[in-house]
Amino acid sequence: MKKTVLFAISALLFCSCEGFLDLTPTDRVSPKIIWGSTEKAEYNINFLYSYIWDLYSSPTSIGLTESLTDEMKYTSYNYNAYCLIPSEMAYGGSILTPSYVDGYMGYWGTLYTAIGRVNEALQNLHLYGEMSDEDKSRLDGELKFLRGWMYFELIKRYKEVIIYEDIESITKDKDLSSEEDGWNQVEKDLRAAAATLPEPSASRGRLNQGTAWGMMSRAMLYAKRWDVVIEAADKVTALGYDLTDNYADSYTVNGNKEAILQYYFSLSDGVTHSFNFYYTPGGDYTIEKQEGGAYAVPTQEMVESYELATGGFPDWSPWHAKDVTDTPPYEKLEPRFQATILYNGSKWKNRTIEPYIGGIDGWATWKTEKEPKGKTVTGYYLRKLVDESYDVNTSGSSQSFTFLRYAEVLLNKAEACVMSTTKQSEKEANEIIAKIRARVGLPYTHLSGSDLKAQIRQERKVELAYEGLRYWDLRRWELAAKNYPDGLCNYQQHGLKIEKVGDGFKYTYVSVDEKDRDYPAKMYRFPLPESEISNNKALGKQQPDENWRTN
Repeated sequence: MKKTVLFAISALLFCSCEGFLDLTPTDRVSPKIIWGSTEKAEYNINFLYSYIWDLYSSPTSIGLTESLTDEMKYTSYNYNAYCLIPSEMAYGGSILTPSYVDGYMGYWGTLYTAIGRVNEALQNLHLYGEMSDEDKSRLDGELKFLRGWMYFELIKRYKEVIIYEDIESITKDKDLSSEEDGWNQVEKDLRAAAATLPEPSASRGRLNQGTAWGMMSRAMLYAKRWDVVIEAADKVTALGYDLTDNYADSYTVNGNKEAILQYYFSLSDGVTHSFNFYYTPGGDYTIEKQEGGAYAVPTQEMVESYELATGGFPDWSPWHAKDVTDTPPYEKLEPRFQATILYNGSKWKNRTIEPYIGGIDGWATWKTEKEPKGKTVTGYYLRKLVDESYDVNTSGSSQSFTFLRYAEVLLNKAEACVMSTTKQSEKEANEIIAKIRARVGLPYTHLSGSDLKAQIRQERKVELAYEGLRYWDLRRWELAAKNYPDGLCNYQQHGLKIEKVGDGFKYTYVSVDEKDRDYPAKMYRFPLPESEISNNKALGKQQPDENWRTN
């Protein structure tokens, strides 16, 4: 069965069943022409697809949200995005003003611009569309999926937002809707999309029922509509999605049976992205006498989140010291670790990773070496999502990206089963966890109550590592403002400084933060942009946290 694949769109005007969806906006042409045929209408909607890539590939303007958790550290001390500013935000404190948070984390203006374009497209589709009723219904479903997804992204950030369901509802001064009304809008749009979109096998690489139900399972976790999460997950399963046999295939192989929302790229067509430039091991650039890579690297805290391949966690306390010559238990850790993190001695591109002082990849001391230029500050590099075949001499990257996959849907269902007011069986949640762990050969004993909830959170952390979910999970669980390891307060990130000594190595546990990290509870709801408050008389002031209010 051909699964959902949303092709990345080029800036060139071409599109076919076998090619890439064209993202070129067509808003300079008469609506009667744009919406006069299925092909032209699809061109116009293709541009709106680009918002998904834009937001998921750059969830903040400072870089990946993993850097705001215990998973990742940006290496440079320069005061820039993808450098010091992510750490500054993670430290919290007085720096977190409404304008600062809006500037680096908010997408209010971008998403409302997109919603306006979707609403305009819906109106024009039904005013001018001359395609078949079947095609018109399908395109209506694509647009409602996009709007539902956009409102989900707004609500998860701001909780209460302004609902514009059509062009006529847009006014200059309009108050916020309740959070419940916002989730009603998301569920309504995603249900409408699921009812009219085709099955994956008939979607031609466009949105389909799988993407609608899969996104529903994610969005309704935030809404705490557990029964809807379970319903949506079961719909996804019924469409034929399944776990890949190999964990790494689930987010790398084009069109695999687990991918629900996936973007393709092509060097030959000039459809590329820049992920590898930022996250490839620095030694790849050193070998080619260039600069790049390793803008951010995994932390020791993330490494210690992985179990042994036989189950259970190793004792890392011996390596929380100086001048330790014993080799860390990397080779004994489970397959998801091996597929996610590169460490001292890892095999990569027919060479060995050397993250030590004087190694090809190299070591840089956080803060002291202001510009590491590809060197690690933790002793690790990211493997997951990075293309091992990437040529640093090329101008772009072409590996695909999977933004929603079946493993997440299963974990969504497991959580909903535990939380459901209908007393959904814990047995089903345990079976899901066992299935996910079985793929990587890990044993599992059924749990209950708080232990089961903790296990689900642990599985989400390691199974979905670096897929853009950890930060948002901690927020929706309202754990982020708690002390580490439950939350993101009162801890520092660490790495292992590695020095070569004879035929072996010396490891030293070091902090890669200049102070403790903090997540104030007010960040559970991002502040509204000051421009919205100034221009919208129905709002008047920052809502609702006293810590955000400026008047």
